[in-house]
Amino acid sequence: MMTRGIYRTRIIGGVVIFLFLGLLALRMEIIELPGGQIRTAGERTAGPPLPVPPPERETWMNIYQQGRKIGYTHRITDRREKGVRIREEVFMKVRTMGVVQGIVVETENDLDAEYRLAAFSFRLKSNLFAFQARGRVSGDRLLMSTGTGGEERRYDLPLKEPVHLAQGMFTRVAAAALTEGQELTLPVFDPMTMGSRPVKLSYIGEERREIMGKNLSLRKYAVDFMGARQYAWLDRDGGVVREEGMLGLAMEKTTREDARAGPAGGDEIDLTDLAAVDAGRTISAPETLQSLTVKLANIDAGHLMISGGRQQYDPAGLLVIRKERRGSGKADSAGQLPDREAYLQATPFIQSAAPAVRDRAEAIVAGSAGDEDKARRIVAWVFRNIEKRPVLSVSNAVETLKNRAGDCTEHSVLTAALARAAGIPALVEAGLVYQRGKFYYHAWNAFWLPAWGGWVTGDAALNQFPADVTHLRLVRGEAEKQLDLMGVVGSIKLEIKDMSR
Repeated sequence: MMTRGIYRTRIIGGVVIFLFLGLLALRMEIIELPGGQIRTAGERTAGPPLPVPPPERETWMNIYQQGRKIGYTHRITDRREKGVRIREEVFMKVRTMGVVQGIVVETENDLDAEYRLAAFSFRLKSNLFAFQARGRVSGDRLLMSTGTGGEERRYDLPLKEPVHLAQGMFTRVAAAALTEGQELTLPVFDPMTMGSRPVKLSYIGEERREIMGKNLSLRKYAVDFMGARQYAWLDRDGGVVREEGMLGLAMEKTTREDARAGPAGGDEIDLTDLAAVDAGRTISAPETLQSLTVKLANIDAGHLMISGGRQQYDPAGLLVIRKERRGSGKADSAGQLPDREAYLQATPFIQSAAPAVRDRAEAIVAGSAGDEDKARRIVAWVFRNIEKRPVLSVSNAVETLKNRAGDCTEHSVLTAALARAAGIPALVEAGLVYQRGKFYYHAWNAFWLPAWGGWVTGDAALNQFPADVTHLRLVRGEAEKQLDLMGVVGSIKLEIKDMSR
């Protein structure tokens, strides 16, 4: 039987997988929404003109983590009668939470003669899970669908202007001919989360690097995505020859033979360990703590949800988390939640309206005595019935229920879906949780229970209700809110100041 410590080691850290896939989606450069402004010395001007579609070309790049090859990408650009088609495949082997997994990501995008999006498809496949999204532009609408767990959902998104492929992101910045000190900001839409975020590209200057045995003069750009800084080196034709990002990830142009040679063997570096935050001291029996005070540094609290409810954060960086108690807080006078229906609705990944989810929720809560009992039963059922194992996928409730396996992100989206199907407002929280001398990125849930004074936490991955005080919430909401953690990973510092039992 798996011990509690091993359970925590194998299950926490799933949020890092989600962020890793978010970075991969940015690298695959899915869709760039209209807009883009150049800024220099506080002055703004219009964005650069759209580039001419590139000639036919084929590009291979190795993918590295901490200097070790873990995979490769292959991109083909074909000139077509009325535009271009860009196809890209990514193959990787990644170690997460002690398990090495393979992942394949494929994109195919059709662009018109002015590099505007006509149609796109995105497919991700890993050991257990699969996700796909596709869409096409029809007039001033983007008609889009996503597929998970054999279920397809359709979306009709209005467009104020034509949509441009973000694979033109670097072409756009090259066409802008930025000088040092200038920046170009572009909003990027990610079909993995159905959310958009700004990407800022800044020209740093010329730099010489050896690429494929040649010493080249390259243009270096900084790429800021939600506070996470990456770097890209472009050749004279505007082609990307090297990229470096968070978690030790890098890509570099190479030959077909070298790319297909396969990843390096041996002990891969674990993504979750790379992202973990040193606690500086040991916390014994964290579930018995009544409060925890930590000092946080190197974060921008404005992009996060650190304060509120069980957590209080002050401008000096001190965060106090207190154990929740039944009846210790106060909801509003009527015990009602503003916009309650928003926390009961089905979403692309919290699919509470799916028949399988509704049927399972009904069976779990049958004969229960109120919402608190329902929430406790759901947390316990997910803990007992979902195998603890890391997966590389876009977490969603339907596939998790079908496959009965996943890490903390799968546990949290399924728990939220079951709770909503049972009539309990619920959402996902993400942040850090303590484990063996470090804080790891983790996801859990919050349920709206008036008897508890409002939102109360529950962790189905660890079978906790409420969650212990080593759960440090940084964000709350749908999947796209977790992108706000990008600027935290690898930079946040933490110091434990006080603990009480």
